[in-house]
Amino acid sequence: MEFKETRPLYLLGEIASILRGEDGCAWDREQTPQTLKPYLIEEAYELYDAIDKEDPDHIREELGDLLFQVYIHAQIAKEKGLFTIDDVASDAAEKLIRRHPHVFGDDEVKSASEVIDRWEKIKKKEKPHRESILDGVPRHLPALLKAYRVQQKVSRVGFDWESSEGALEKLEEEVSELREAASSGDRDSILEESGDMLFSTVNILRHMGINPEDALIKSTEKFIRRYKKMESIASERGLKIEDLDIKGMDSLWEESKNKGL
Repeated sequence: MEFKETRPLYLLGEIASILRGEDGCAWDREQTPQTLKPYLIEEAYELYDAIDKEDPDHIREELGDLLFQVYIHAQIAKEKGLFTIDDVASDAAEKLIRRHPHVFGDDEVKSASEVIDRWEKIKKKEKPHRESILDGVPRHLPALLKAYRVQQKVSRVGFDWESSEGALEKLEEEVSELREAASSGDRDSILEESGDMLFSTVNILRHMGINPEDALIKSTEKFIRRYKKMESIASERGLKIEDLDIKGMDSLWEESKNKGL
């Protein structure tokens, strides 16, 4: 097949159009923004993983996969007469220029925090229909990241602890309340207090400049490495993890830790 376009960005748009066309791909023609949503999230997380691994080739590949998601969504919108990929790019360019008056205009800022403050004020002017500074937080963000974003937002208007020490004291309070809830056996109370404890933990990490999503991912990956090592050690000794009591499992766990995992 010969393509009309040779410029990569426009070629990608042409490919999206062909795939959705009458002689294109049956699967692609059936897709809607709703059916494509899971792939959008999946591609974003695959890019996230590639960035964590600091693998340039993998990052490049996943950026391309995510970019195509933008193109296919724009193609569907074009077919409905809503907007085109050029409209998407134009809106993004205009927004970036508008929100960086210190770069593309005459405004002056002295720090990154001042840039963020200006950014939020400009966004507020752009979206006067929003009644709260929290209205722009996506509903479907992962829970830890959502808590982090909410805390960042309210912090910018001064609703925050002065230091991480206050947040640490709040966590101790929440742990105590969770203990009480656990003793009562009240599931609703346990649910509420455990959520408060997690929210307070996020607050502490935010004060320390740590993204809670990154912290939990790192700890989970560490657990996975250690548990797989436990399985490996048990297998070498002709044992099965599920046949061991908790004392035997703990012994293998400590052994895997001591191997530097």
